[in-house]
Amino acid sequence: MRLTRFINAFERLETPLYFYDLDILDQTLRLYTKILRKYGYTAHYAMKANANPRILEVIQRTGLGADCVSGNEVQLALDMGFDPQEIVYAGVGKSDKEIRTALQGGIFSFNCESVPEIKIINDLAAQMAKTAQVSLRLNPNIDAHTNKHINTGRSKDKFGISEWMFNEVLEVFQSCQNIKLKGIHVHVGSQVSDMNVFENLCKKVNDFQVWFEQKGIKLEHINLGGGLAVDYENPLENLFSPFETYFELINKNLEVRKGQKVHFEPGRSLVAQCGFLISRVLYVKIGKGKKFVILDAGMNDLVRPALYGARHKILNISSAGAPVVYDVVGPVCESSDTFARSVTLPETRRGNLIAICSAGAYGQTMAMRYNQRDLAQAYYSTDL
Repeated sequence: MRLTRFINAFERLETPLYFYDLDILDQTLRLYTKILRKYGYTAHYAMKANANPRILEVIQRTGLGADCVSGNEVQLALDMGFDPQEIVYAGVGKSDKEIRTALQGGIFSFNCESVPEIKIINDLAAQMAKTAQVSLRLNPNIDAHTNKHINTGRSKDKFGISEWMFNEVLEVFQSCQNIKLKGIHVHVGSQVSDMNVFENLCKKVNDFQVWFEQKGIKLEHINLGGGLAVDYENPLENLFSPFETYFELINKNLEVRKGQKVHFEPGRSLVAQCGFLISRVLYVKIGKGKKFVILDAGMNDLVRPALYGARHKILNISSAGAPVVYDVVGPVCESSDTFARSVTLPETRRGNLIAICSAGAYGQTMAMRYNQRDLAQAYYSTDL
């Protein structure tokens, strides 16, 4: 196991810590961009997955753009050297300050999610003597069959513009002088493993295109968002998401017009498997009918299990003892501070090093100081 090469280094460091294997990141990016360019597609990395500067440096060097969901993410992308014309900005609640930041930065496109937002962007652009490029985020009313907290493409979800609003949207555009409609954007959710979801999304986008064409509107860009799943159960065996299958499906089912560009917004699938949360065992506690492994890492370091009920592969990288069933928990004063229940590990003792896999996405970027706990430091394979 590759992690064992770094055990001596981990032993010398204060835990918990985030460990990034930059070789895994590089392999993932090489594979993704190779297949992406095979089909002539464009991609913008979803910064919300991981905004660690070292990670961003590596991604920026590949030539990918940035997908942002806040004004601060837009500014960070600009500061990190991402081409402004490769930056897209989404989100249902863009503030005036955030919109001004993006307008000043000269970004490629706002992914607009409501009629009021379109009007505000137009007004602010007029005040700044600028023209905002806009893609309409449309709600396809497709269930992504993923965790309810990250399912974003149904009509009852807060995201996007529903079909019954299309005519109103076009009327608003006709009255807006400082906005240019460039394309449409869709995103059905995250951690999507059912390829039928993406096939249905392509069919829906094909229908959307016909509707706009019937209104005399040519769409220069189609943005299909992201959401491709990673393997949380067997991350070391399956480092890469099924990129080839995914893009082959898109190429087969999406009806692309001549000269039209197709965009994607990958996040988790690029960075999840390169990151690990490394923790040290504080105590092994005997409970009623169970044993607890209590770590020095908590939900403040990796909130996904507490927030979504997410499961991550957990490894004891210090022990090769007989298998024992444990609940793996953190020190935070919440019962939800539990990484896994009834997980089998080698017999575990105080001081053992535990690796929680697939923490490269929505790990460090969601960290907080609840209970006034310190923020864990990040370390990189090339430095250890």
